[in-house]
Amino acid sequence: MEKENLSVVLHSQGDLRLEQRPIPEPGPNEVLLQMHSVGICGSDVHYWQNGRIGDFVVKKPMVLGHEAAGRVVKVGSAVKNLKEGDRVAVEPGVPREMDEFFKSGNYNLSPTIFFCATPPDDGNLCRFYKHSANFCYKLPDNVTYEEGALIEPLSVGIHACRRAGVTLGSSVLICGAGPIGLVCLLVAKAMGASQVVISDLSADRLVMAKELGADFPLTVKREDGPEELAKRVEGMLEAQPHITIECTGVESSVQTAIYATRPGGVVVLVGLGAAMTTIPLLNAALREVDIRGVFRYCNTWPMAIAMLASKKVNVAPLVTHRFPLEQAVQAFETTRQGQGVKIMLKCDKTDQNP
Repeated sequence: MEKENLSVVLHSQGDLRLEQRPIPEPGPNEVLLQMHSVGICGSDVHYWQNGRIGDFVVKKPMVLGHEAAGRVVKVGSAVKNLKEGDRVAVEPGVPREMDEFFKSGNYNLSPTIFFCATPPDDGNLCRFYKHSANFCYKLPDNVTYEEGALIEPLSVGIHACRRAGVTLGSSVLICGAGPIGLVCLLVAKAMGASQVVISDLSADRLVMAKELGADFPLTVKREDGPEELAKRVEGMLEAQPHITIECTGVESSVQTAIYATRPGGVVVLVGLGAAMTTIPLLNAALREVDIRGVFRYCNTWPMAIAMLASKKVNVAPLVTHRFPLEQAVQAFETTRQGQGVKIMLKCDKTDQNP
């Protein structure tokens, strides 16, 4: 086995470095993974550019990366579910205690949860990484490492669509056609949504959305008013959507989501914007439009793997750029500039395949 563990470490706002770290030793219930493919998320870039997301502040050097897949190279003494050589997808959120949230199945809401690349917890953008074996999921032979890494963003889409109640025949508006908007589109379609409108400022992103199955791409201009956009959505569907999934966090877009949704419908907030946001609350209240939050995901990996293995969902087109781990800084810069959709870092020098 290699002796070096090249890692992508954020020291403080704007200070991103490649450095060698010791190869970790897995505990009794952990496995050591040789990382293969790790996607760059908007949150990774946000920590790099701003040094914080809300109350999560980078105070000491932190390894980035949480969209990951790799190969088991060492197994802890108590691990039963995995063996050396297994290819796995990594669920980055691991509860630290059996609190009420864990017991109720909402472990994502546990305040003490470990989460890759959320301060102070290290992520897995490195050659070797140890993780709880219970949160590493074996990949079937027909699912690639890159698809395994994309289960993390896909999980956001699954959790959002579950929270929204997407089902056979649902009509859905998705605000934002970035990586998360696109996975919400894929999942909504797989769960039976009959018609999906997806909106974005970027025409290029809407081309991708159309290729991935969107029925109605809606190009938005910055000066468009929320009520006017809501009317355009209704015109396209010939009715208001049952469900709106808001993936931008932009105030005007959240307003559009509420105005657009039909009475008795659901708005799910996935995108993170300003801590205080002005919304037409009375409009929602009087029309019984439910507004639901989303925080990451829980219990999604098995469903995601089944969706990928059965070819019900194809995430492969989302990967538009690949960089070897050694070029991580360039990869981050490419992501920051908004180029492409999903940028994948390849962490195994001997295998740069998808």
